[in-house]
Amino acid sequence: MSTISATAAGDSTFSTLGLERQPATRNSSLGQTDFLRLMTEQLKNQDPLKPLDNAQFLGQLAQFSTVQGIDKMQSAMEAVANVMESDQTLRAAALVGHDALVEASTLDLAAGAGVSGLVSAPWAGPITFEVVDASGTRVRQMTVDAPGAGDTAFAWDGRDDAGQPAAGGRYTIRAVSGSGDNVEALAVQVSARVDSVSIEPNGLVLNLAGLGSHPLSAIRRIG
Repeated sequence: MSTISATAAGDSTFSTLGLERQPATRNSSLGQTDFLRLMTEQLKNQDPLKPLDNAQFLGQLAQFSTVQGIDKMQSAMEAVANVMESDQTLRAAALVGHDALVEASTLDLAAGAGVSGLVSAPWAGPITFEVVDASGTRVRQMTVDAPGAGDTAFAWDGRDDAGQPAAGGRYTIRAVSGSGDNVEALAVQVSARVDSVSIEPNGLVLNLAGLGSHPLSAIRRIG
């Protein structure tokens, strides 16, 4: 087994591989040493009849100090960002396997699998739930009595109106409160297991079983 040295191969090797040798990059930023050298040259070559006054000299020093302060602040902010990202990773690992409550009415279920959640009742009285399949056919209708205004829990056992396990697929849960002319559609929140968590540039994203991906800001509760 032979080893090809980049130095020994030279430019011909780069040409053979279809690559171009990139010229060495030069650092174009002005460092502290460069700034002090320029300032020294400025003082040495200034006009003796019009020397640099103290105000100008101090102004240049203050300007350089400000640039140095910004650089240090940027480094500090990068360090803080790294710590926050590590903290998010630890938080994400702790969420996997828990149940998350999110506002969603459509979800994918396995055959006979149920789902639970809650709605916010506007007043006391019966709340009617309908579970429909992907074709819009009603599979199950349920009624839950809300004791008053506020969160009211519900649960579907995964069976149809005939008591048989529903087939696997996509289902939509609808909820209404009241009857007749006094009917109000309610937003449904369902509970789903957190399968995994993704760390995206805009924050944590929870991947929920049957519900897909939802940002952490959309989660109402984690249990």
